[in-house]
Amino acid sequence: MDPRPPYPADFELILASQSPRRHSLLRDMGVPFRVVVSNAEEALEGAEAQVLAERNALAKVRAAVLPEDVSQGAFILGTDTVVTLDGRTLGKAASAGEAADMLRLLSGRDHEVVSGVALIRGIEGLDAHAGGDSLQVANAVTQVTFGPLDDQDIAAYVASGEWRGKAGAYAVQGLAAMFVTGIRGEYSNVVGLPLCLLARLFRRLGFDLLRRSWA
Repeated sequence: MDPRPPYPADFELILASQSPRRHSLLRDMGVPFRVVVSNAEEALEGAEAQVLAERNALAKVRAAVLPEDVSQGAFILGTDTVVTLDGRTLGKAASAGEAADMLRLLSGRDHEVVSGVALIRGIEGLDAHAGGDSLQVANAVTQVTFGPLDDQDIAAYVASGEWRGKAGAYAVQGLAAMFVTGIRGEYSNVVGLPLCLLARLFRRLGFDLLRRSWA
């Protein structure tokens, strides 16, 4: 049994993400949520990685298909994660060959994982002119160092299928943990949802995730 106080009855979080990794991170924190589909398309070009990730996160929130019974004051969360190396943005690999190419790029080098997070409080936050009282958008950047990978390492990892649906074609919480020699920044950001940043955004919008209470 969780010894902490329960969440208030009027707390509601809508997550505009199908990512099992994000679901797991929120469940591990004990945060109640429900998942909705977002019809937003992710952009990988046109701006630097931090700007793109924030834009994509906000687009996901605003394209969320909300249930009819969502409360007026519900929180709606969208997030987008990309990997960047030498100014090049790496999203999700479309094929095994593309995944192998990404891993060759990352081998023996530092790269950055960038997550944009958009958090809205209340349905009015969906308005394009919503301000800071109902909308918070920010990003987290984590530097990750890979050790050198040889062709056999890459082939074995690609064969595992773990790269599917992952920015940069790897999952740090899975087999790819064996590639990582260093992390500087939020580990949860590399998984797909920067929890320290998320807690700050919730506090700015009036809720304390740690104490499970309205600020």
